[in-house]
Amino acid sequence: MSGFSEKNLILSSTFDQMERIPPFVDELKTWADLEEEDFNRILLTLSEAVNNAIVHGNEQDPDKNTYINVKLNDRTLSISIRDEGDGFDPSDTPDPLKEENLLNEGGRGIYLMEQYADEIQFNDEGREVSVIFYLDD
Repeated sequence: MSGFSEKNLILSSTFDQMERIPPFVDELKTWADLEEEDFNRILLTLSEAVNNAIVHGNEQDPDKNTYINVKLNDRTLSISIRDEGDGFDPSDTPDPLKEENLLNEGGRGIYLMEQYADEIQFNDEGREVSVIFYLDD
């Protein structure tokens, strides 16, 4: 597939909405002709980003939404995940690889997203994260 196209998904900020992510990525698999490896890294990254938006950004407030916008331009897949929370400073996130953080229950989501996405950028004071994947041909 060449050229530009996009897809959107809006989730209310309840934890059960996470169940909508795998079928959405399945849809992306067909739409963007994803290889299995790309499918897996996109599923993991999108799940982490949406979980962060629902839990941390919108504090599981069902009156707040999480917005997912996916753009495909040739073999570059760009996904933005936006919440309606107060935002945060990504540089304040503790490094999960430091010894004092190794046993922490949370705090690995952003790190994992950075490992699986080809690029990651935080916008709008942390209320939006954009992740970019360069897809295999």
